Amino acid sequence: MLQGKKILLGITGGIAAYKIPLLIRLLKKRGAEVRVVATPDALHFVTPLTLSVLSQNPVAVAPFNPDDGTWYSHVDMALWADLMVIAPATANTMAKMAGGIADNLLLTTWLASRCPVFFAPAMDVDMFNHPCTGGNISKLMQMGNIQIEPGSGELASGLCGEGRMEEPEKIVELLEEYLHKRNDFAGKKVLISAGPTREPIDPVRYISNYSTGRMGYAIAAAFAERGAEVRLVSGPVEISINHPSVQVLPVTTAGEMFEACTSLWSDSDLAVMTAAVADFTPENRVTEKISKGEAAGLHLNLVRTPDILKTLGDTKKANQYLVGFALETQHELENAKAKCQNKKADLIVLNSLRDAGAGFGTLTNKVTLVPATGETVSLPLMSKKEVAGKLLDFIRIQLND
Repeated sequence: MLQGKKILLGITGGIAAYKIPLLIRLLKKRGAEVRVVATPDALHFVTPLTLSVLSQNPVAVAPFNPDDGTWYSHVDMALWADLMVIAPATANTMAKMAGGIADNLLLTTWLASRCPVFFAPAMDVDMFNHPCTGGNISKLMQMGNIQIEPGSGELASGLCGEGRMEEPEKIVELLEEYLHKRNDFAGKKVLISAGPTREPIDPVRYISNYSTGRMGYAIAAAFAERGAEVRLVSGPVEISINHPSVQVLPVTTAGEMFEACTSLWSDSDLAVMTAAVADFTPENRVTEKISKGEAAGLHLNLVRTPDILKTLGDTKKANQYLVGFALETQHELENAKAKCQNKKADLIVLNSLRDAGAGFGTLTNKVTLVPATGETVSLPLMSKKEVAGKLLDFIRIQLND
C-alpha cells in the first residue's frame, strides 16, 4: 500500500526520535518516498546525516540554508506529501499545533498541509496525562489530524506508564491500514440524513430539537474519504462540509426530508439515518405571525410526520444496507433492539442521554452498535470523527460476512 507514496516525516525534539531512522528504513523498504522536516531540537537526538542518508533526501530544518541560500518552501513540501507523519510529537509541539503557532519550519509546513496528518505523541507519563496535553490532543483530532496512540511501558525517566511512542513497525502498519481503508467503500452510493428538522407554527416560530448535525456530517466525511459517493440530506445546521464526493441537499421540514430520502434510496447501496426528525408537525400552519394577544390560550394540534426509517426499511432490497440512530433516555438497549426489528434496519446506533459527553451539541459521542444479527458492540467515549470511523469499520465487516 505504501509503494510510490510520498511521506513527509516531521521530527520533534524528544528522546523517541532515536526510533525514526528505523521508521524511515521501513517506509523505504515498502517503496515509499520519504522526506524529512525536523525541528532544531530534534537534531540533539538524531543527526541530519543519518536522516538524509536513509531517506535519500536532504533534511529540512530551517526555511533556508544560510551557507548557500537553498530555500525549503513549506508550501511545496506540504503539497508534495500524500501523508504527513509527526513523530515523535512532543507536548510542546502539540500545544503549538493546537494554538496555530508556527515558529519553525515543521509547524509552518503542517499548517500548509492538505494531506492526512498523523501524529505520534511521546513524553513522560505525567506530561501525557496532564489535562493540557489531553485537551490539545482532542483539539488536534477535532481538526482532522489522526493520533497514533502511544503505548505503555518503560519511559526515559525510568517511570512506567503511558507516553511511550508507538514502535516504527506498528506505525507503518497503521499507515498501510489507513491507505487500505481509503478505498474500501469505492463505488458505493451512500445516503445520509443529518441535523434537525423544523416544523413551522407560523412564519417566525417552529418546533425543532437540539441536533447540530455533527455526527451525520462526520459520517458523511468518513464515507467520502473512504471512496464512497455521498448524498447528504441535511436539515438546518451551522456546519458545512467541503468534499468533492459529498453532495449536500438542504431541507427544512420532516416532509421535505422524507421526500428527499425516499427519492434517493432506490439507487443507494447504503443509508445512514442520523437526522433528528421531528415526530410531530402542526396540523395547520398559519401564514401570518400569531400576535401575543392571539397566542393567549393557544392550542396546537399536532399530527405525525412520515417515518423515514420505516419507509426505507419497508422498501429495502436484498443488496441494500440500512442504518438508523436511536437516542434514548430509558430502557435504551431494549428500545434499540425493538427499533431495529420494527424498522427492518440492519443496524441501530444507540445513544443515551445518560452518558456525559454524548448526544446533542457535543464534539464527542458514546454509542452502542446494535445489529439485526450478531452481538452488540459498545464503544467508549470518543470524538464524533472517531465514532464515524468505527461505525464504517463495523459496517464493512457486516457487508463482508
